[in-house]
Amino acid sequence: MFNLARKRLSPWAVLSALIFMIIQVFCDLNLPTLTSDMINKGVITGDIDYIWRIGGKMLVFALFSLLAAGGNVFFASTQAQKFGTKLREELFTKVLNFGSHEIDQFGASSLITRTTNDVLQIQNVTIMALRMMIQSPTMLIGAGIMAYLSEPKLTIVFLISLPLLAIAVGCVMYFAVPLFKSLQQKTDRINLVFREGLTGVRVIRAFRRDQFEQERFKVANKSYTDTAIKAFSLVSIMFPIMTLVLNGTNIGIIWIGGKLISTRSMEVGNLVSFMNYAAMILFSFMMLSMVFVFIPRAQAAASRIQDVLRTPDSVRDSDDAAELQTKPTHELVFKHVDYRYDHAEKLALQNINFSLKSGQTLAIIGGTGSGKSTLVNLLPRLYDIEKGEITLDGTNIAKITQNSLHHEISFVQQRSFLFHGTIRSNLKYGKPDATDDQMWHALEIAQAQDFVSELPGGLDAPVEHGGANFSGGQRQRLAIARAVIKPAAVYVFDDSFSALDFKTDAKLRQALKADPQISQGIVIIVAQRIATVTQADEILVLDGGQVVGQGTHEHLKATNSTYQEIMHSQLREGEI
Repeated sequence: MFNLARKRLSPWAVLSALIFMIIQVFCDLNLPTLTSDMINKGVITGDIDYIWRIGGKMLVFALFSLLAAGGNVFFASTQAQKFGTKLREELFTKVLNFGSHEIDQFGASSLITRTTNDVLQIQNVTIMALRMMIQSPTMLIGAGIMAYLSEPKLTIVFLISLPLLAIAVGCVMYFAVPLFKSLQQKTDRINLVFREGLTGVRVIRAFRRDQFEQERFKVANKSYTDTAIKAFSLVSIMFPIMTLVLNGTNIGIIWIGGKLISTRSMEVGNLVSFMNYAAMILFSFMMLSMVFVFIPRAQAAASRIQDVLRTPDSVRDSDDAAELQTKPTHELVFKHVDYRYDHAEKLALQNINFSLKSGQTLAIIGGTGSGKSTLVNLLPRLYDIEKGEITLDGTNIAKITQNSLHHEISFVQQRSFLFHGTIRSNLKYGKPDATDDQMWHALEIAQAQDFVSELPGGLDAPVEHGGANFSGGQRQRLAIARAVIKPAAVYVFDDSFSALDFKTDAKLRQALKADPQISQGIVIIVAQRIATVTQADEILVLDGGQVVGQGTHEHLKATNSTYQEIMHSQLREGEI
């Protein structure tokens, strides 16, 4: 946790918090001594003027203590909040740059927990550190010295009370710390189950698994609750123990002090001040122990956050990466490309070769698991290849900065996703400065103009998270519109026509060919349906990660058995 805080906390703010805390402790430590003087020299002698003078000094010290405490709280809370803000920003930026491998490694629910709950734990302990972790040891040492100077004979009481309190705190921490650490993992589990329940709510209802999911969440929730109850119950035991030890200490002080007073070996004021210092010592010891109870939980959270921040990106710019120079025409080439998923024995793609130029359309077809989506995901470097070379406009994409590469590729993923906002805000993801005319043109190409124009608000019609207020076909068409509005060298449609009927599919492909902007680029279509690929300039047939057929529809229909098999599975003899 110290490593996280060192670079993200302002040294001047931390120093200011420390100075204010020292002032507060100094003022607080003087109050019992002034009380002692008031009793010994004012109350017992009946000197009212002296009582007023000491009372005035006490008010001044109390006022300075209040102001210093306010200053310390201000710097501690602002620094803790800024610390949390910086951590969340860094985590979010880091996760945005993660490849699919890193996302799978941590899991979405765990990344959410690390960005929210874990950061909150660190914020809370940062406030405690800048408040109690500074105040408690300073107060403990200062009060101990002042108590000894006040009446050395009474300090023998601490030889009993402090070891008892230390043993009690040690036992509580021994059992509570592992429980606090496990709470973070149980939070991950709750988030995972809850997130799956929200995401898959339609599947749950379709299969009538509501009760099963409720039981899953109940188990995860109960596990978290039971652990939290045990952890906080153990911590709460410290307060009655503290009260018992404090009262026992006061009894011992009064008993010994009474004897000393009766023999005139000690004054009454000294007894009162010593009892105040004893309360400060025990309370400081208790607060310091509480900080150390919560530190392991924050340390576990810090370790989880550092795991994310220190994870190297599997896909990153090389040292010699440069911006891609814009050209009027484009060329995309795959040369003997191999790709293997992490820890997989078998290649997912093997010896992929093809080349495309501006104005050409490549269609990729094959059975489920043949590697179609994997192939197109190599283009924006969602994964890096194991062997071979992919070039865009004559430059290896590994030598192009990711920002520049992504600028030249417009991608429609297999699962269409829309952001919460409006249709306008979603289309502007593709082209931030797009005009209304350009948006309507993109919607027209995507065959979405008709239903968008009928919506209340048109382009300003609301879009729920993930596009939940649209059908699957409408979501696909809006995602396609977002892609085609972007000027790019390569347009990729990863099985993004699957929810469209044959007529809409045909009209959309015809509109893509007719559009001047898209016709200057390269179009890659991944599809399951034969009807979607027949008009492509070239078709790749994949099977088991290998190209088993390559050519036009007519050529493959006559010569390729895998392509023929797909045709026969989808079309009747007369249609073929």
